[in-house]
Amino acid sequence: MSHKVTTVWKEKMIFESDNPNGYLFNLGQSENSNDPYKPLGPKAVMLSSLAACSGLDVVSIAEKMKTEFSDFKIEVAGELTDEHPKTYHTVIVDYHFYGSALDEKKITKAVALSVEKYCGVMEMFRQFAEVKTNIIFHNN
Repeated sequence: MSHKVTTVWKEKMIFESDNPNGYLFNLGQSENSNDPYKPLGPKAVMLSSLAACSGLDVVSIAEKMKTEFSDFKIEVAGELTDEHPKTYHTVIVDYHFYGSALDEKKITKAVALSVEKYCGVMEMFRQFAEVKTNIIFHNN
């Protein structure tokens, strides 16, 4: 399986990219917070991709384990090197689960399977950064 995207320069520091599903989004830098392009920063998108990849795994595994949560969010923080090319050297992934009867054992296993086995983006990050993970349970 391979993926192919096309990225086109729009103007100034803005690029428009597609993805294999055909959806378009803007990447780049903008000095204006009201920029109609609303560009996403390329490095920040990498963190979002990590969260989404692992999140998809966790939701799928949790469903198979028949465990539920009322809400779930992932916060990812990346520390960049000081020298160019600036790359992430440390990444912290915090998994937050919300619910009234959280099965912490099953959820922990679902996260572990994503982190250790299934999330390809996580594995790519490990090639250049130290990745730390935390699970936070918010029992209502």
